[in-house]
Amino acid sequence: MERRDALKLLAAAAISSALPRELWALAQEAQQKIAAGVPLRTLNPHQNSTVTIIADLIIPATETPGAKAARVNEFIDLILTEWYDDDEKRRFLDGLAQIDVRSRELYGKDFVDCAEKQQMEVLAELDEQLAAERESIPPGTRERGEAAHPKHFFYMMKRLTLLGYYTSEIGAEQELQYEIIPTEHAGCVPVSEGAKSSGR
Repeated sequence: MERRDALKLLAAAAISSALPRELWALAQEAQQKIAAGVPLRTLNPHQNSTVTIIADLIIPATETPGAKAARVNEFIDLILTEWYDDDEKRRFLDGLAQIDVRSRELYGKDFVDCAEKQQMEVLAELDEQLAAERESIPPGTRERGEAAHPKHFFYMMKRLTLLGYYTSEIGAEQELQYEIIPTEHAGCVPVSEGAKSSGR
């Protein structure tokens, strides 16, 4: 997945969940708990390994660290435990179990034991299902919040991965280069000719 596409999905998650500042504040609370060392409470070791691999395939390490380094799996466990209701949690865990079912059908082994290419093929199939479900929604209702989005495991997984990554220290500071408190304020900065001509 391209990082620019990831940011678009993150923006959609923010709109559908809460006002951006509220979502940021809630996610920061979760990140602080992770930094303090909250143990896993919903995912068992196998589920956690599966989530870790999927998240890292969605946002792999490039010139900046990926989802695994940002401890996105721990963020997802915390959200499943503290934010999701029983129905949402069950839908996520059922979808996670289906990943192994499909991997065994295709390759005769669990998702975590597959080669990366095989893992990517399983996720590509889920992405196609997600796109098909989205297309089945009447066009006028697609952007009207959470209720308009498909209730699909992979949508949930992407959404949580992006939220966990881009609100982590790694994602916010290294990827987005976001400064919560700017180091300086330059009120009178000359505008370059290129910026003038582009209308910025």
